[in-house]
Amino acid sequence: MTALAVITGSGGGVGSALVKAFREAGYTTVGIDRERSELTDIACDLADFNEQELLANLRSCSTLQVHTLINNAALQIVDAFESIQPAAWRSVLEVNLVAPVRLARMLLADLRATRGNVINIGSIHAALTKPHFTAYATSKAAMAGFTRAAAVELGQEVRFNTIEPAAINTSMLRAGFDGAPEAFDALERHHPSARIGTPEEVAKLAVFLASEQATFINGAAIGIDGAIRARLHDPA
Repeated sequence: MTALAVITGSGGGVGSALVKAFREAGYTTVGIDRERSELTDIACDLADFNEQELLANLRSCSTLQVHTLINNAALQIVDAFESIQPAAWRSVLEVNLVAPVRLARMLLADLRATRGNVINIGSIHAALTKPHFTAYATSKAAMAGFTRAAAVELGQEVRFNTIEPAAINTSMLRAGFDGAPEAFDALERHHPSARIGTPEEVAKLAVFLASEQATFINGAAIGIDGAIRARLHDPA
């Protein structure tokens, strides 16, 4: 395969799994992240980037036209609604919503030429959330709206879909449970599947969505959540 996939947040747990899965599927990949890593081809702060400079860097990595854009990079700020500062709100929205829109527009000519697709890595927080996730949940709900609207407008030329994971077993998530293995076990048991997801499961779904076998899947928000979205929570 000679298709090119551009993957943001390539240095993280899900991002590195995405890079590896797309390479194994035969894609050429270009990874974009804030800091250099083994799987990062372009270092870029997606909260504030120059489109012409980023596009030039991308062209220097590969002469191929982009077939798949995966907006995986995300910023999560956990804080009480009344405590979140305006600068924090702006940062979350810039990385989680504005950057994916700008990147899709920047690469639209390539995506049209390749009859390609945009895969947004959203979150279960787009529909179901909990206290102190206001900024993050708002950004992910807006990303789902962007996905639907872009598919309606551009769906004959470029497909847009969102993957919405629940808890995924990354080093970042595990770090939040350092010293509290019981809490991590409770999180796993809380999912009806009795475990949380893996980065590889998210990546395999993304590879399928980008493939010719998924061309009628467009404007969709696909949950990968171990059925926790279906579970009723009440005092009983």
